[in-house]
Amino acid sequence: MTSDNPKIARLQHRQSYTRKWQLDLMQTCTKRPGFCCYAMWCGYCASYGLRKQALHGDLSRYLCCNGMCPCSGRMGERKCPGFCLCMEVSCCFAQSVATTRWMIQDELQVETTKCDNCIIGTMIFLQYLSCICHILACFFDELHEVAQFVDCLADVAWCSVCACMQTQHKAELDQRDANPHAVPPPLPGMQAPGVQMIPMGGHPPPPGAYPQQPGAYPPPPGAYPPPPPGYGAPYPGGYAPPPPGAYPPPQAYPYPPPPGAQPGMYR
Repeated sequence: MTSDNPKIARLQHRQSYTRKWQLDLMQTCTKRPGFCCYAMWCGYCASYGLRKQALHGDLSRYLCCNGMCPCSGRMGERKCPGFCLCMEVSCCFAQSVATTRWMIQDELQVETTKCDNCIIGTMIFLQYLSCICHILACFFDELHEVAQFVDCLADVAWCSVCACMQTQHKAELDQRDANPHAVPPPLPGMQAPGVQMIPMGGHPPPPGAYPQQPGAYPPPPGAYPPPPPGYGAPYPGGYAPPPPGAYPPPQAYPYPPPPGAQPGMYR
């Protein structure tokens, strides 16, 4: 069942992807150790370069978080896309990595394996667990050391998994650039590669980017039955006379009293 929310519909549509990543998260450290170390120590620079590569080097197509946040299209991306991308990767690093990942998946129809989902889910779970432990440590002094340990564990998982994710993105984008003719066509119901969802207040989408949904206003010609006879010639005021016999004949006013009614009961 497809949701009416476009964001949820896109997430549901990603379940139909069948292509695999060039590298699994468990293979990134051994297959691309150089870029993995670079993404770990310079994550912001790696995220900036991967987003630019995902856009085929054309920052004029850049949109903050690819239109997935309320601020998208309102941050002056069209005037200075490079600076806005720097602000995105600096202030919203996690969202920038996730956005690049979704862009690659939508363009190349790549699915995430269950193992990769488990690794990413564990990283997110440790972040939430660290936050909960720090809150509990405010009320229980004996939990301070536990909170520090969980926080350290969550940071290690965060840095390592994010570096592996960006290395996975790099391998996929390099494969796409080396084989441009191997890019699969977009699936029915998904936008074409490079067409981004523009929120309200931003630039309008290009013509034909979004197909007209059935039942949209105005209705297509012939959707309504023809009018009854008598509605063809409008009156000077713009109205047409009703067809003969459409309304009962008017009765005189006041209505006659019913039989046996006393005088004065009806006026």
